[in-house]
Amino acid sequence: MEHLDHPTGTDAPATDVLVSGAGIAGPALAYWLRRHGFTPTVVERAAGPRPGGQAVDLRGAGRTVIERMGLMERARALRVEQHGIALVDRRGRATARIPVGLFDGEGIVSEIEILRGDLADLLREATDGVEYLWDDTVTALDQDAGGVTVTFENAPARRFALVVGADGLHSAVRRLAFRPGDDPDGPDGPDDTEGTHYRPLGGCHAWFTVHDPALARELDGWFLMYNAPGGLVAGARPGRLPGEVKASLGLRRAPAAYDRRDTAAQRRLLAERFAGAGWEVDRLLAGMRTAGDFAFDTFGQVHLDHYSRGRVALLGDAGYSPSPLTGLGTSLALVGAYLLAGELAAAAGDFRTAFARYEELMRPYATRAQELPPGGLGGYAPDSALAIRLRAASMRWMGRWPLRPVLAAQFAKAGDIALPDYPLPDRTLPARTA
Repeated sequence: MEHLDHPTGTDAPATDVLVSGAGIAGPALAYWLRRHGFTPTVVERAAGPRPGGQAVDLRGAGRTVIERMGLMERARALRVEQHGIALVDRRGRATARIPVGLFDGEGIVSEIEILRGDLADLLREATDGVEYLWDDTVTALDQDAGGVTVTFENAPARRFALVVGADGLHSAVRRLAFRPGDDPDGPDGPDDTEGTHYRPLGGCHAWFTVHDPALARELDGWFLMYNAPGGLVAGARPGRLPGEVKASLGLRRAPAAYDRRDTAAQRRLLAERFAGAGWEVDRLLAGMRTAGDFAFDTFGQVHLDHYSRGRVALLGDAGYSPSPLTGLGTSLALVGAYLLAGELAAAAGDFRTAFARYEELMRPYATRAQELPPGGLGGYAPDSALAIRLRAASMRWMGRWPLRPVLAAQFAKAGDIALPDYPLPDRTLPARTA
């Protein structure tokens, strides 16, 4: 292997940590690592920061982490103003509404909703001085007693003390590190195929931005959701910028096979399935054809026996994705980043102790967060006209007994962890030089 910063077999500096993924979890971890005196490097497959994206929730312990980062005031300034969520019929008439304040700002639509791209930008800006490798990805990991030799698709290979996969549901780091024979300190584990650690829940969804000032006005500050027979779900919610609509399309039944990188085929699939569905779906489909931020994925969760193998650990969706159906992915990412960095600092270089403690604290929280809300995928995408009417009826009862305590318990999971206080050094390390 050529162009190594440190030859294979020599010890990498104990503070050098590679973080794969520049979404939410990666920059949050880089922030806390730097605050604790580590030197993180972030690698991201995308050519640059990804704009747009859907609104994500800042709730529970995730909100606490943002507060401890000193970013809450800026996060509030970026939040998307929404009155709540409403179900509509094919004519656009509301059949049920849940205002944002019904569950003290912690309901389906939370008090602080921020676009994913805005939150990622906010976190990345807070990591000033951290090295980012854009338009690149990890292709091989070679662990030994002194560190990890990392091979990249584009950049020269380098040595790091530790590697953290914060690269999402289809994590490259998880695929590389959790294969038979790759853990120098433990027994062989199962090969990380999509059917092993990734558990599909059925269905798929897409999200994208539509520029339609008239539709944006018609939303009147509400997140509108429309169900059609056959398990079709369409959503439209206000964006942060004038005339901007954040759209989503969901299917209860995912295609038997598809290419995750073939967005043209994904758009065709949705156009075919949603043709003539009713409500404002045709306007959403028209916007989808030219949307620059179109994204598509299946609904699924990640379940692992351990969150680390040797010198490699997983964070956020890469290690314990709860699926978008729970609304808790952002909280898990922020809390996991805080705990992982804090435990690495507390262990003073003993990564085995740090990883074990991270998992001990994080697993109960992640396990509870992975419990699906009542109805699961069927509640999100009911199949028949009768099931759609029953869903609207149940939503109208969400603020009353017996459904209110059930839903309140689901939303309370976001805060169901006591975050330790980790002491911070007086200053961070200087930025890494090339």
